[in-house]
Amino acid sequence: MTTYAPDPEGTHPALDYPDYRSTALRHPKQPLIYLPQEVTETTGPQLGAERVHEGDNDLTRQQPGDPIGERITVSGRVLDTAGRPLRNTLVEVWQANAAGRYQHRWDTWDAPLDPNFTGAGRCVTDDEGRYAFVTIRPGPYPWGNHPNAWRPAHIHFSLLGQAFAQRLVTQMYFPGDPLFPYDPIFNSVRDERARQRMVSSFSIDETQEAWALAYKWDIVLRGPQATPFEEEH
Repeated sequence: MTTYAPDPEGTHPALDYPDYRSTALRHPKQPLIYLPQEVTETTGPQLGAERVHEGDNDLTRQQPGDPIGERITVSGRVLDTAGRPLRNTLVEVWQANAAGRYQHRWDTWDAPLDPNFTGAGRCVTDDEGRYAFVTIRPGPYPWGNHPNAWRPAHIHFSLLGQAFAQRLVTQMYFPGDPLFPYDPIFNSVRDERARQRMVSSFSIDETQEAWALAYKWDIVLRGPQATPFEEEH
């Protein structure tokens, strides 16, 4: 039996973080009520390989033409507290295009849409817990939280476990981004070491000559090396 110690304070974002203004509108105002999971939450449906099609993990090949921007690969492993691989885990990503715009009706800022880039992909981890995506490096974008507010370049990640209720969401960032000190979402993870676990690392060894730069990023679910997630545990 595995015993889980609480994550250190500041590892995960607070539900109400004043500098991130919209949390004031959506965080719970009353004490949370515990609802025990029943058989429908713990037995299915499991969202895994049956929802993934060939090529879903290559965001540059989902449309007739080539998307505009810097082609990159993003890969890593999904691990449990003890460092063991999590197999058959559905990993989904979504992101802005190279100009920093999402293909979404609510994204209306003055940057071009790319008809050859939808910005969404998925894959299932292999027996070693590995995932891999081919995509375009996203651009930063303004978001109106405060004067001259810009989000650092990032990719959203969603992981689904053995049941629909077991969903975790986080964001992966790129090393050396100058916008880190000014971004309330990144800094809502108050522990500096935990924040750095959301930042990928560049890999020259994984970079493919004359084709794509490579970034590595492991996702750890719990424990001292846990990746910060947007839902508090």
